[in-house]
Parts: sequence; C-alpha cells; structure tokens
Amino acid sequence: MPDDKARSERDETPAERADRNFAELLQELRVIQTGVQILFAFLLTLAFTAGFPSLDSFQRGTYVTTLMLAMLSAALFMAPAALHRGLFRRGAKKEIVSVSSRLAAIGMGVLALALTGSVLLVVDVVHGTPEGIIAAAATLLTCTGLWAVLPWAVGRRPGVRDEPQPD
Repeated sequence: MPDDKARSERDETPAERADRNFAELLQELRVIQTGVQILFAFLLTLAFTAGFPSLDSFQRGTYVTTLMLAMLSAALFMAPAALHRGLFRRGAKKEIVSVSSRLAAIGMGVLALALTGSVLLVVDVVHGTPEGIIAAAATLLTCTGLWAVLPWAVGRRPGVRDEPQPD
C-alpha cells in the first residue's frame, strides 16, 4: 500500500484519483453526447427535406458550417473513449485524463458554435437574417455565460481553491 504522503485529502492514491477523474469526465460526456447526437442527426436529415432547395447561399453556407461544427464536436467528445481504448492497460490514465479534459473543453467551445449556427439557420429561415443574427448572438452569449463565465465566477468565491489540485 502506498505511504500516506502519496494519498490525497480524499484518502485516494494518485491512480485512484485518475480513475475517479476519468469516470467523472465520462459521465459529463454522456450528458453532452446525447444532445450532440440529436443536433447532428437533425442537421444530417435537413438536407433531404422538401424545403432545403429553397435555402439561399447564406443559409446553405450556415448549414454546411454548422453541420461540420456538429461533426467536430461529436468527434471531440468521442475522442476520450478512443484515447482510453488505445492506451488501455499501459499506465497512462493520468495522461488520458489530462488530454481528455482538454478535448472536452475544446468540444464545448465547438458545440457552442454549432448551437449558435443551428439557431442562426432556423431563425433566419423562419424570420429573416437580422433576427437570425440576433438569436445566434444570444445563443453564443448564453453558452459563454453558462459554460465559461459561470464556472469562472464560482471559482472566484471564497473557499474555492485558486488553482486546480494536481491529479
């Protein structure tokens, strides 16, 4: 058994902490992945609807860009599972957790852009481009506020550590 110095304040070894961190990350990704899959499926089928040929060039460009962003976010959110599978039983859990966490953070940014593009496209088709741009800006601000500003603000509260603890 490792000595007490190697154990964290949660009374876990570094290996146990890496396992816990990876399990928590995978649970977060499960929540996100469902929404990404639904968005991607919606976008994939949109091109085969009767009204799609009537889209103008701006709307088609928005569609293709949003489709590619949704695909990229799905790939980023699935990458941790592939990374884990590729490095399974090679003693790289700490590295897997670190890289996977960065992939998930990048995926959240790309997903915010995909959601923004989706809202832009739908509102543009329903109400027009100016309204679509306003709705898209509101979507991006909402995602930025909830996914970046809120965690930053909560992290600045008294009692919350200034720096993440080492894994």
